[in-house]
Amino acid sequence: MYVLGKVLLVTGYKAHELGIFNDSHPGLPIIKWVLKNQMQQLIDEKDIEWILISGQTGVELWAGEIVGELRLDYPELKLAVLTPFLEQEENWKEETQEYYQMILGEADFVESITNRKYENPGQLKAKNQFLVQKSDSMLVLFDEDTPGSPLFYINEAKKREQNDTNYDIIMITPTDLDMAAQEIRESNPDYWTQ
Repeated sequence: MYVLGKVLLVTGYKAHELGIFNDSHPGLPIIKWVLKNQMQQLIDEKDIEWILISGQTGVELWAGEIVGELRLDYPELKLAVLTPFLEQEENWKEETQEYYQMILGEADFVESITNRKYENPGQLKAKNQFLVQKSDSMLVLFDEDTPGSPLFYINEAKKREQNDTNYDIIMITPTDLDMAAQEIRESNPDYWTQ
């Protein structure tokens, strides 16, 4: 087993699937706010010790960044990045590669599931299976009307859930994001102008 302790797999859409191509996108602070609140709640409820990601762009890297913030209140919290294959970032834009390297630098454990560069889609399927098996629960940003890449994780998690009634799939939905945006607007009207 790669990771010991109670493990939360955090995943969701890649940045481009959400139409987020830079840090100034107005939806990004909302997504990060909801992710942070959900992660914090699950850390408290489930005594989570590890956050597990594969390092893909979007929700997973944002979750990696949030671990750094959460460590202020949870100094024992650890981040594991288990990539599907070596050098997954080699074709990404330079600023995305730098962000990725920053997250890897903050991680407590980094390893590739297949110790080779990309060869075929089977490596991605193996990654989904492996990460679901190595986690105790999964937090996923997902919209059933727009399946995208998170659906592959969800399918694996549902298979596991059939045999392991203790495995939890916690979804962040568009409704959750809308409610968060409303809550932020009401509690801090200047939030959007900062």
